[in-house]
Amino acid sequence: MANANQVAVIGAGAAGMLAAARAGERGLKVVLLEKNSKAGVKILMSGGTRCNLTQATDRRGIVEAFGPQGSFLHSPLAALGPDELVALFEAEGVRTKIEATGKVFPKSNRAIDVRDALMGMVRRVGVEVRLGVGVTDIATSEAGFVIQTDRGELVADKVILTCGGQSYPGCGTTGDGYAWAKQLGHKIVPPRPALVPLLSDARWVHELSGVTLSDVRVQIVGGAAAKPVAERRGSFLFTHFGLSGPVVMDVSRAITARPDADDWQAVCDFLPGQTREQLLETLAKEATAGGKRTIVALASQWLPQRLVEALVEEAKLPSDQRVAELSKVNRSKLIDAIKGQRIRLRGSLGFKKAEVTAGGIDLAEVDSRTMQSKLVPGLFVAGEILDLDGPIGGYNFQAAFSTGWLAGESV
Repeated sequence: MANANQVAVIGAGAAGMLAAARAGERGLKVVLLEKNSKAGVKILMSGGTRCNLTQATDRRGIVEAFGPQGSFLHSPLAALGPDELVALFEAEGVRTKIEATGKVFPKSNRAIDVRDALMGMVRRVGVEVRLGVGVTDIATSEAGFVIQTDRGELVADKVILTCGGQSYPGCGTTGDGYAWAKQLGHKIVPPRPALVPLLSDARWVHELSGVTLSDVRVQIVGGAAAKPVAERRGSFLFTHFGLSGPVVMDVSRAITARPDADDWQAVCDFLPGQTREQLLETLAKEATAGGKRTIVALASQWLPQRLVEALVEEAKLPSDQRVAELSKVNRSKLIDAIKGQRIRLRGSLGFKKAEVTAGGIDLAEVDSRTMQSKLVPGLFVAGEILDLDGPIGGYNFQAAFSTGWLAGESV
C-alpha cells in the first residue's frame, strides 16, 4: 500500500494541534486524527473555560517548576518558550493578560479563542483534520506505520503521538496511547492523577464547603511524626467532599503516589503571613488592653468567621471565651488550630477530576532534542502522554505546546 501521508498526528489537543500546524508549515503532508467530534475538548474546559496558556516566567522558571523532570524540557523550551508562545497566539489575534498569580489567560477569558486559533493555524497550512475518528491500533511496517481506526486503515511515514494521559476522561483522554506505546516497546511509568482535589471524611471540613482563602500554606504528612512530603502556599477551598483550590491540587501528587495509605494528613497554616510569635504578641496585647472581645471576634479579623468557629471548636475552646481569660496553654491551642491544623485525608477524586496525569511514556526513551522515540524510528511523542507533570499555573500547557512544536519541527 502506498503511503497516503508523510505525518499522522494522533490527538488534537494542545500538543497535537501545534505539532500538526508546525509540520504542515514546513510543507509536509499531515493528517490530524481526533476521536472526539471536536478538537481541543480539554482546552475548552481548562482554567474554568478560560484556558491558562502559560506562566509569566522565563524558560528557566518553567524548567525549575517541573523539578527533576524539568531538564527534559530544555530543548522544547528553546524551540518555543513562554514569550514565543504568547507572541504566537497574539499573532493569531488572541490577546493575552497576566493575572496576579502569573497565570497567562486570553484577554477575552474565552478558551474557545485559544482552540480556534490553533485550528486556524492547522487549517491554514493544509493539514487534513479528521474528527470523530478513533484510532484502535498502531503498528510498524515496511511502509512506515499502519494505523487502524474505527473508520478504516491509513498509512504514514511518521507518527506524532499526542493523545494525552488519563485525566478528565470525559474529554476523551482515556489512556489509549499508553497501550500503543507499550506495544511498540516503550516503558510506561504507571499513570496516576496529579493536580486533583483531595478527599477528607472530617465533618467540620464538609460543613465549611464554599469557604475560600487566598493564602494558605499546606504540608502533606504521612503520620503524626512524619516529615512533610510536599509543601505549597496559595489559594485554598473547602468543599463538600474535602479540600480543593490551587494549593491543595499542587500537593495532591504526594497522595496519589501512595493511594492505599490511610495515614495522610494536610497540615494547614491558615495565616502564613504571621508568625506564631506575632500572634502570641497580638493576643497578649489584647488581653492587656482589657480583652473584652471573644477569641472568635478577634480571630474573625484575620479569617472567615465560619472557619474561626470551626477551628475554635476543633481546639476544644469555648466560642464565647474572652481573650483576657485565655490561659497561656489555651493561647497556644488557638494558635496551633490556626497555624497547624491537621486535616485527615482519604485519597483523591481520581482521574475523573484530575487536571493532569503523572506518569506515562518514560522520558529516558525519548530524545528531548527532537521528541523522537529512541526505540522506534519515526515515532514522535509530545504532551501529556509523557511522564512529565508540573504544578498548577499554565506550566503543563506550556510543556504540551513546547513538546508539540518541537515534534512538528523535527518530524
